[in-house]
Amino acid sequence: MPPTDADASTDAGQASGTGTALGTAAGPATGTALGPAATGHPVGPCRVDPDGEDTLDLRLPDGFPALFTETKRTDVTAPAVDDLLDGVGGWGPTATPAGVFHLVPVRLERDLPLISGWMNDPAVAKFWHLAGTPGVTEAHLQAQLDGDGRSVPCLGLLEGTPMSYWEIYRADLDPLARHFPARPHDTGVHLLIGGTADRGRGLGRVLLRAVADLVLDRRPACARVVAEPDLHNAPSVAAFLSAGFRFSAEIELPAKRAALMIRDRSLRDQP
Repeated sequence: MPPTDADASTDAGQASGTGTALGTAAGPATGTALGPAATGHPVGPCRVDPDGEDTLDLRLPDGFPALFTETKRTDVTAPAVDDLLDGVGGWGPTATPAGVFHLVPVRLERDLPLISGWMNDPAVAKFWHLAGTPGVTEAHLQAQLDGDGRSVPCLGLLEGTPMSYWEIYRADLDPLARHFPARPHDTGVHLLIGGTADRGRGLGRVLLRAVADLVLDRRPACARVVAEPDLHNAPSVAAFLSAGFRFSAEIELPAKRAALMIRDRSLRDQP
């Protein structure tokens, strides 16, 4: 059970002081306060890091966005379902108030340097606990990639540019399910917004709502999207609330006390 997408780098932006603390996530972007250490999820974190001022403004290597051209073309139409989440790689792009957003499953050879760089941002590291050599992040990603498909690590592309890291996972099959009354097909998200320039301007809220809608649209059997940001991560919790999640309960996890946030299918059209 990774951290929750809004914990470490998910900038909740202006919503109720919800800074991009989510980007470093659940919170995904997870954002999310439950990092791998917090919940024991084989995949790891979901932290949202509060918009910290002492963060690194990481830049993409020249030509990096171009590496996604082919991926975007194939992922949109990919018919294969190779995970337990109804084929995240084939969900396709979605329109948001911030631009076209697309979840693309991680490829280690292409994405490790970028994601590892984000994990070494102090504002992100305090929630995801994956700072260190690229090997630390690689082990976290590889555990998910080698798993049974219950957790899928993804890059979030906004208008074609990689700017966030997400983990979409089966919360009902995760250790998190031991801490709340999980329902079949409950789906969790963790979010990390990578660059400081993308934090603090409401992107966490916008993208959390968009991804929650994607989950509900692409997974008919899923009635709820859940997240578990650190209870003390006010920006992350605020981002989830402003993205249509409701506060359900306080839960004690192995490495933190978390706020269980739930987005109900039946309430998705409410502001």
